[in-house]
Amino acid sequence: MSRNVMSKEDMETFNQYEKELRKAEKKVAGEIDPGARAMVVAACVLLAMLSLVLPHAGKATGLDVITMSQTAHDEHIKLPSQIFVYLLVIFAIGFSSLALLTRRWILAWIALCGTAVAAVAGMLAIWTRNTVGVGETVKPSGAGAGLILGWFVTMVLVFHWARVVWNRSTYQLALEQQRRAEAADREAFGLSLQRPVAPSSKAKAAQAKADQVKNDNADTGADAAGDDTTGTNGKTKDD
Repeated sequence: MSRNVMSKEDMETFNQYEKELRKAEKKVAGEIDPGARAMVVAACVLLAMLSLVLPHAGKATGLDVITMSQTAHDEHIKLPSQIFVYLLVIFAIGFSSLALLTRRWILAWIALCGTAVAAVAGMLAIWTRNTVGVGETVKPSGAGAGLILGWFVTMVLVFHWARVVWNRSTYQLALEQQRRAEAADREAFGLSLQRPVAPSSKAKAAQAKADQVKNDNADTGADAAGDDTTGTNGKTKDD
């Protein structure tokens, strides 16, 4: 009876530890550890902010492209340039900064996807700054330092965020495999509690000794009864 009570207590303690362990694993699984890449990403964020104040095309800076000021209209800024600058601000600066500050895996994943799209938009923006549009007679000014720097920054961010997200995905797979192994061990432990407890070697030895003593007593009683019968028969014959 005491063994069953201890088993229930052990199971309750084990379940409590399991809940705490799952909470800790869930928290760790949702976080990232960029390590030395954090310095590279932080530098890229600063360079992306710097690219906004540098010339994007002609005299128009990245800020002019965002606000579509008169300078941007004079430089004939096209839609790909606008899309690239918006993506640069939202993902290369915004989500990358949030991912570094919070260390959340989901924010790093969003930053990866956004910068990947921004890299493609940046390539199209550079292409439009070197191509005359349909119906246009004035050759557009080439890509400025801000546009080229911003495009380079997005490609670097895509590489580093991809490495961070991939490493975290591998770690999550390892955690899932570990949880499956723990679940199998827990199930085996529960089944072992339901099986009848086999007697120990000491109990077997004591039972065997008791049976042997019982058999010896039975043999001794039988021998004593036989001696009494023989003695009585001999006395009657002599009489």
